[in-house]
Amino acid sequence: MANERLRSLEDVEKEIAMILQCAGNIVLELSKDKQVASFLDKQLVQFQNSINRVESELSAQIRYLTQVATGQPHEGSTYSARKDCQMALNRAEYAKVKMGELGRTCEAMVEQQQT
Repeated sequence: MANERLRSLEDVEKEIAMILQCAGNIVLELSKDKQVASFLDKQLVQFQNSINRVESELSAQIRYLTQVATGQPHEGSTYSARKDCQMALNRAEYAKVKMGELGRTCEAMVEQQQT
């Protein structure tokens, strides 16, 4: 899951490079005395499509990060399960310590009653 998200971000990075290339091509074409309208139209469509893809993917990434940050369950994360497990281990260790203290107290009381 994490690798898939990273690949998606790499694709976004490539789309941003495409956006910059299209923008550069458009500026170069507009700087000419005589522009080719079909080339400008093609570059503009490619520019807009890339912008839409970047916006869509970044919105999806932000939604995912918002979901993770608010602690809602989300696909691919084991954080909640690991946290629950660690807390259970901590409670078990605490119970073990308290049982040891109780055992020592009981032994001390038995010794006091025998003397």
